[in-house]
Amino acid sequence: MKKIFITTAMASMLCMGFVSCADELNIKSIDPQSSPSYTVDGLLAKQYATLGLTGQKGPAGSADLSGDEGESGFIRTIFNLQELMTDETAWAYQNDNAIAPITNFSWNSGNDRVNWAYQRLIFDITLYNQFIFEQSGSLSEDRIAEVRFLRALNYYYFLDLFRKAPFKDTFDNNLPTEKSGKDLYEWLDNELTTIEPMMAEVGAYNNSENFGRADRGAAYALHARLALNSAVYTDGQVKDYQKAIHYCDEIINSGKYDLCREAKNGWSGYQQLFMGDNDCNPEAMKEIIFPIRQDGLKARAYSGTTYLVSAATIGGMPYASTQDPWKCMFARENLIEKFFPNKDIPMAKVDDVLSNPTQEEVRAKDSEKGIGTADVIAKAGDDRALLYMGVGGCETGKVRTINPGENITGPLNGASFVKWSNLHADGSTQHDQNYSDTDFPMFRLAEIYLTRAEAKYRLNGSQEGLADILEVQGRANRKIKATSVDDQTLIDEWCREFFMEGRRRSDLVRFGLFTGSKYLWSFKGGVEKGAGTPAYYDIYPMPDNEIKNNPNYHHKRKYLIVMKQDLI
Repeated sequence: MKKIFITTAMASMLCMGFVSCADELNIKSIDPQSSPSYTVDGLLAKQYATLGLTGQKGPAGSADLSGDEGESGFIRTIFNLQELMTDETAWAYQNDNAIAPITNFSWNSGNDRVNWAYQRLIFDITLYNQFIFEQSGSLSEDRIAEVRFLRALNYYYFLDLFRKAPFKDTFDNNLPTEKSGKDLYEWLDNELTTIEPMMAEVGAYNNSENFGRADRGAAYALHARLALNSAVYTDGQVKDYQKAIHYCDEIINSGKYDLCREAKNGWSGYQQLFMGDNDCNPEAMKEIIFPIRQDGLKARAYSGTTYLVSAATIGGMPYASTQDPWKCMFARENLIEKFFPNKDIPMAKVDDVLSNPTQEEVRAKDSEKGIGTADVIAKAGDDRALLYMGVGGCETGKVRTINPGENITGPLNGASFVKWSNLHADGSTQHDQNYSDTDFPMFRLAEIYLTRAEAKYRLNGSQEGLADILEVQGRANRKIKATSVDDQTLIDEWCREFFMEGRRRSDLVRFGLFTGSKYLWSFKGGVEKGAGTPAYYDIYPMPDNEIKNNPNYHHKRKYLIVMKQDLI
């Protein structure tokens, strides 16, 4: 496995250590007290920036983590472990490093993509521990609480992905201990409860001056997400559904947020949430509770929303918002079925393909044949059906298909995503043609409505959450509305509303559908029609180097032992 080394030169980073694989780290540090560029505000900005950036200079320079800088960012690493093996999306090039095992449910503790996610979370937490250690007593309580929130967010992903964490809430020379399951859940629950009163009021930072900072609304949103998944994280020992409802009520009843509903320049309210000006569009901002900031000039990274825009784009697609199409990701037929149960999505035929067409010719042909995204949305009866099966990006004799067959062979193996865009809803020019301006909505109000609906249902089978589901569906102008609350309604609605937002695995795990054979999708288990998978794939294993170098991990071999027994 490729080793990942921490090489940042920011703020005496890691001079006292955090990561267990200490012998494998190449640590370079600068004393911030002697650095002429050191400021507390700069350090605070770095705490937030590490969620959206991968280093100190841009997309490929002075990386926080060595190896492939483009692969090492928070958004990308989380997205890969939450989406690429699910029923929503697939990667076109299965020969890429560590991709096939992710697609086919055959990863192990040596998988690079698992390691990248693990190391990013460790790195971020180390930053936060250092900041909290050095600035407590100097900065105001609310600013320290913001960083404690960011630390909790990263520990949340340790809990969600690995069900354990190399835990430290101090900054010293000691190796982290293992905190797992119910213990880690309770720490997060208590930590959020502690910091919430310290933070700015709900919605205080939902404005142009402070957009991207965490206020109490962000903490409540994380707390609600944590509580909704409580039974999963504690092996059924805790079922905090009432707590999830409470935090959702706090957000909704505050009146500080609303769903993005109003169309603008032909873009639906839903579309505007994922466009390049979502940080200054009042309609989009009022729904976004906490974003990860992005900017095509000032915050360049191949791991942020540039990844989501470029990887889903094929050159020649209409309304493409990047000049750097990676043509890497496509929608699986299982996602298409959430909008088109009969698989009758409007799509190009081989005879429709044009030779070297202009954008205008592509749009004209799509319009003539009724196969553009607008046609897809109209037929689906749902604004969220942001898929494309038209002639743009097709090749002579080749068009997009719904299912690739026995093997994934390329980007035309499914519908193209057009959900993430770097275009600006107000018509203004994007900051750069290759790097995205689009902020990543880590938490938004639609999640709060669906969380409350599901929590009420899980608490006592209540149908009261139907109103919340209809609120979300109404914003999407969905024609076929839900009529009751049940498992299928909820899991499908989570998919339609949040596909390509880096949460699908978590939702499937919570419904008991991620592993096993109850729900199959294409290439689950490595076969075309899908196959059942062992339950241990619900949790990612700790990387090999972590297992090797830290004696504090009490259950470090559990994943490997279970896997071997299952294969006998």
